[in-house]
Amino acid sequence: MSEDLVLVAETGRETGTRPSRRMRREGNVPATLYGLGKDAETISVAWRELRRVLTTDAGVNAFIHLEVDGSRQATLVKEIQRHPVRRDVIHVDFLRVDPKKTLDVEVSIELTGEAEGVTRAGGIVQQLLHSLVVSTRPDNIPNSLELDVSEMTIDGDLRVRDLVLPAGVTTDADPDDVVAQGLITSAGASADLDGEPGEAAAEPTESAES
Repeated sequence: MSEDLVLVAETGRETGTRPSRRMRREGNVPATLYGLGKDAETISVAWRELRRVLTTDAGVNAFIHLEVDGSRQATLVKEIQRHPVRRDVIHVDFLRVDPKKTLDVEVSIELTGEAEGVTRAGGIVQQLLHSLVVSTRPDNIPNSLELDVSEMTIDGDLRVRDLVLPAGVTTDADPDDVVAQGLITSAGASADLDGEPGEAAAEPTESAES
C-alpha cells in the first residue's frame, strides 16, 4: 500500500510558456491542483521532491498529502506530461480526493513463481493482462496485484478470478478474462514431433512363410 508521503507545493506561480521554462530551469515543475468541486489552483513543486514521492513502490498511484499554504490536501497524480524528446516531466495534474471514499484506479499485475510445468515442456508463460482497474480508498491502493503461476501447465490459464485482491479492494472486471496462459513454443513443438532418441516406431517385419 502507499506509504505516508508529503509533498510541499508553492502557489502563485506565473502561467505561460516562458515562466514555465524558467521554473523548470530552476528545478521546479509547474502543476495544477483540482477536484472535489473546488477551484483549480496553479502551483509548482520541486522536481527532486516530486521524483521522491513517485519512485516508491506505489509509483504513480502514490497517495500524496500535498501541502499548499500550510494546509495538507489528499491527492493522487492524475496526469504527468513529459517532453516528447527528452522525456523530462514538464507538468503534473494533482487530483484532490476524499480519503474516505472509494475511487477507481489502474493497478499493475505481476506474475510470481516459476511455472516449471510449462518450461519443462518447452513452453512459455504469456501474460495477456498487465493491469486491472480496481475500486478502493485512496490510502488503500495496492502497489501491484500478484498472481502465482507455479501450478500453470501447457494450455492452462489463469484468469481474473484467480487474483487474490487485498482487503477493501474490488473490481468490476470480467472474472473470466485471461491474465496469463501457458503456450508451447515452436522449438518445444518440434521436440515433441521428433520424439526422444530410441522412441522411433519399429520397422514392420514380414511374417514367416509357412
